[in-house]
Amino acid sequence: MNFALFYRISLVIIALSGLLVPDPTLTAKGPHPKTPIYPRVAVCCAAKLPNRFGTSNALPKLVNDLSKAPSVKHHAGMVWISPGTYRMGGDNAQASADEFPKHKVSVKGFYIDVTEVTNAQFKQFVKATGYVTTAEQKPDWNILKKQLPPGTPKPAADVLVAASLVFVPAKGPVDINNYAQWWAWSKGADWKHPHGPKSNILGKDNFPVVHVSYFDALAYCKWAGKRLPTEAEWEWAARGGLKDNVYPWGNESVNIGKAKANIWEGDFPYKNVQKDKFYYAAPVKSFAPNAYGLYDMAGNVWEWCSDFYDNNYYASVNKPEGISNPQGPAKSHDPDEPYAIKHTVRGGSFLCNDSYCSGYRVARRMKTSEDSGMEHLGFRCVSDK
Repeated sequence: MNFALFYRISLVIIALSGLLVPDPTLTAKGPHPKTPIYPRVAVCCAAKLPNRFGTSNALPKLVNDLSKAPSVKHHAGMVWISPGTYRMGGDNAQASADEFPKHKVSVKGFYIDVTEVTNAQFKQFVKATGYVTTAEQKPDWNILKKQLPPGTPKPAADVLVAASLVFVPAKGPVDINNYAQWWAWSKGADWKHPHGPKSNILGKDNFPVVHVSYFDALAYCKWAGKRLPTEAEWEWAARGGLKDNVYPWGNESVNIGKAKANIWEGDFPYKNVQKDKFYYAAPVKSFAPNAYGLYDMAGNVWEWCSDFYDNNYYASVNKPEGISNPQGPAKSHDPDEPYAIKHTVRGGSFLCNDSYCSGYRVARRMKTSEDSGMEHLGFRCVSDK
């Protein structure tokens, strides 16, 4: 769930209709300085919601008891990624500023999940622990308001409800900077109801779990005796041993040849020709793996990483000798959302398209707030040897 983000979008929509003066923190600095801009719902510039559990390292007591973790071989369903050195960062003209400079990085070896965490796996976790996800909880306004511009009015009680953001396709061409046109704040949307309260996950055990916040992902990882990958680990694994290639499979465009990933094919966000056979998320392992045997490192759902997001981080670690096992910046920094604390997400989703975000590139960095959970956001785990 990302109530802070949705609420800010609502304020901008009201402002556009002349009912409110636009929030100055949402004003573009381009040729039209008085034009409000929309926060990026699609895991691009999400505002931060508070950690309901206190601090980033504090998780519910129920996940401290690892005796309830799965009674299977610890590294089952994972593959070993050997240590190595590579150049981390953008590889083509689609790369954004925060993907540069390309810099030398060395990582230790680690195990990583072959697939994104599935509904079946998350269901086992919830059954064993009684865990309640962020999207299933009512937001606390006293904490929430600290993440919004000073003076932001409190919303009506019927808005402060357990909910999450679901994708609703536009009816025709829209300004893709207006993210409110394809996202809807849906009461009752959560991991068990991915498209809203009337949906369910029956028969979808092998689909990636979605609507999970950063804290939900951490809780699952702790229960399973694992952790979230760092950005450097994720990109090293996604590259599959290929040097300076754009995608997990090489350099051939995602739009050429056979379907390589679950993405948006056609005119975003209203027409998807479904060459890949899927409109929403696909079952894991629906497409060919990369050379390391990892599935869906491009498309399907975005994946949480452990790093804070800082748009200038790569410049700060760009040294001739390189950097070993980077853990990310000490704190979050996103000039687009000065009130937000964000973590990086990687890999793209079924909503990614070259006209929009090209999130399926291995170097593509996105960012979202810790409490965000959306219909195209999941995770996979890693583990040390």
